[in-house]
Amino acid sequence: MEFIDEKLIFDLIDDTSLHNKDYQREILEKSKNAKGLSLKESASLLSIESQDLLEELYHTAKEVKKTIYGNRLVLFAPLYITNLCVNNCMYCAFRKDNKELARKTLTLEEIKSETEHLVGQGHKRVLLVAGEHPKKSALEYVGHAVKTIYDVNINGNNIRRINVNTAPLSLDEFKTLKSFDIGTYQCFQETYHYKTYMKMHPEGPKRDYAWRLYAMDRALQAGIDDLGIGALFGLTDYRFEALAMLQHAFNLDTRFGVGPHTVSVPRLEPALNAPVADKPPYAVADKDFKKMVAVLRLAVPYTGIILSTRERPELRRELLEVGVSQISAGSRTSPGAYEESKEAMDEHQMEQFQLGDHRTLEEVVFDCTKLGYLPSFCTACYRSDRTGDRFMELAKTGNIGKICVPNALATFKEYVNDFANPETKAQAIEFIRDEMENEDENSRKRINKMIKRVDDGERDVFF
Repeated sequence: MEFIDEKLIFDLIDDTSLHNKDYQREILEKSKNAKGLSLKESASLLSIESQDLLEELYHTAKEVKKTIYGNRLVLFAPLYITNLCVNNCMYCAFRKDNKELARKTLTLEEIKSETEHLVGQGHKRVLLVAGEHPKKSALEYVGHAVKTIYDVNINGNNIRRINVNTAPLSLDEFKTLKSFDIGTYQCFQETYHYKTYMKMHPEGPKRDYAWRLYAMDRALQAGIDDLGIGALFGLTDYRFEALAMLQHAFNLDTRFGVGPHTVSVPRLEPALNAPVADKPPYAVADKDFKKMVAVLRLAVPYTGIILSTRERPELRRELLEVGVSQISAGSRTSPGAYEESKEAMDEHQMEQFQLGDHRTLEEVVFDCTKLGYLPSFCTACYRSDRTGDRFMELAKTGNIGKICVPNALATFKEYVNDFANPETKAQAIEFIRDEMENEDENSRKRINKMIKRVDDGERDVFF
């Protein structure tokens, strides 16, 4: 049987005894130790409605995030290589019955060109995304795409980590994927509610709920120990999805000793000829979305929470405060879109969904530093064997910052030197100087040495 216990989850949602404010305050107090919460405790916090308790929740989530991640904020961009798909997901523009969508699969030369555009903006990590198609997104093609992206180098600037979002694979296929030297393997269940899942996936290989649910188990068995899970919020009750996603995370941590490196929280956005996307059956209000992100931060404090450019800049700023630790920036959601003009993209109608944040990477960087967040382009852990249980040990004990802060500052200075305009550069230099004041003497010495190497022209400086 699947480990998602729907009856337990709905029982917790319906249990009014969990709405007790004194109990909720006890949970918030407990959560300050950054050791995580049970499913029952998480359900209780998801039931908070009073503004005073919401403010306590937000404050606690902010402090726990600060304990684990400090003020670091990881930046990345998605790179779509094909929008061909054999599935017929009712919420996605890529679904096979969408005859109005212009289909495109990038050649390796086009992938190289897209990568050059991303590197030219200052990106160091990408999320490779492909629709599910037995020929156009075959594993061999993905492998060639990964190599092509890694091979791009412009004056020492390059993509240093490729995360991959593809359809679930067999055990042997996951072993092959691992050999491509990827970072995180990412696959979203979309909805953990079985009946809703079957309704939203009427045909195609994605209709197999269990095959998708156990993808992470096969990936771990194949040696891929860095995983990202997620749900598409708006298909059913957001509380159910959040709790089911936590069940998934707890199950992985219990069985393999490695919880998900990241959880993603995309909300449904309008998409071309995707009937469910235009009218989400369970639309999630901003207030509930913010509450859910804060609860996830307390429930799995060691896990990165990813927020995409589906959301508006104003809301993204709020969610950074309560738990989000990774965001995409300067994103495009169709193959070849980084090189094409916006007019061409509109004409071709190739996007998977509409974006809420259209800012460039530099605009996001400027905004982050203004808000007090350190933009991190660091990819050191994945090339220093700090993944899986090794990363989890550092994250769960709060020691990851001792490594991440120097690396984040060094890579940020690299971005500033090579890509920032004068206004961004001036603000960034002041920001870095202020950050250094928060470090102890030994850390400052290490960071100064690393930054000097960057200023002297060295690239990809990390320890």
